[in-house]
Amino acid sequence: MGNSVYPINKGINKSIEFRGLKAQYIWYLGGCILALLILFAILYILGINLFLGIGLILLLGTLSIIRIYGMSNKYGEHGLMKKVARHHVPHAIKSYSRKTFKKQSNGKAS
Repeated sequence: MGNSVYPINKGINKSIEFRGLKAQYIWYLGGCILALLILFAILYILGINLFLGIGLILLLGTLSIIRIYGMSNKYGEHGLMKKVARHHVPHAIKSYSRKTFKKQSNGKAS
């Protein structure tokens, strides 16, 4: 397999990169392509005009490729997960009781 058509650059302890897509974005692109294939099949079964269906799929495919490559370049390998995790961190911690800060005597909170 030394004569591969598609260059996959992977070093030691580095994530996989394929044509500029890093890590999980390869899976996102594959999922989009599969979803577009299913959408085209549904449109074909429903009897939508073939050229209209192909045009819609090409448009959605182009937009999804641009969006996924943009996210890959903007966030990198772990940046998107960090962005999602940042939304789960509270802005402030509120405590309406002083029980937390009182000293415990005999292992019981007062």
